[in-house]
Amino acid sequence: MSVKQISVFLENKPGRLNQMTKVLADAGINLCAISLAETKDFGIVRMITDNLIDATNVLKEADFIASLTPVLVYRVPDEPGGLNKLVQAFSDANVNLEYMYAAPKYMVFRVTDTERSESAVAQRGFRSLTQEDLS
Repeated sequence: MSVKQISVFLENKPGRLNQMTKVLADAGINLCAISLAETKDFGIVRMITDNLIDATNVLKEADFIASLTPVLVYRVPDEPGGLNKLVQAFSDANVNLEYMYAAPKYMVFRVTDTERSESAVAQRGFRSLTQEDLS
């Protein structure tokens, strides 16, 4: 089952990330995973939180541009080749990985075909996490 990721567009200037994380902190929102990709003029923060609805609402109330994207989240086996086993399942299903990022206990994947990917990876014994698993 896919999880909703929050993507926030930020101006690439000092203090802007701090402003965004302060809004979340003040609302009691916990960040489970976060990634920041930047260009010269703006950055894209991708994150998984413990409270999707509240996080999205407080960000929008604070005038941040936020959108939701379905992603797949999996625990990676803590062993040599653990990530390779997971990535191989996507590859064998001929699914393109658009991006991925790590959190302390799991990997987040944005793929071209969420349903097909989830099915293919499940056949290899990996269970995707749900929004409730992250709360």
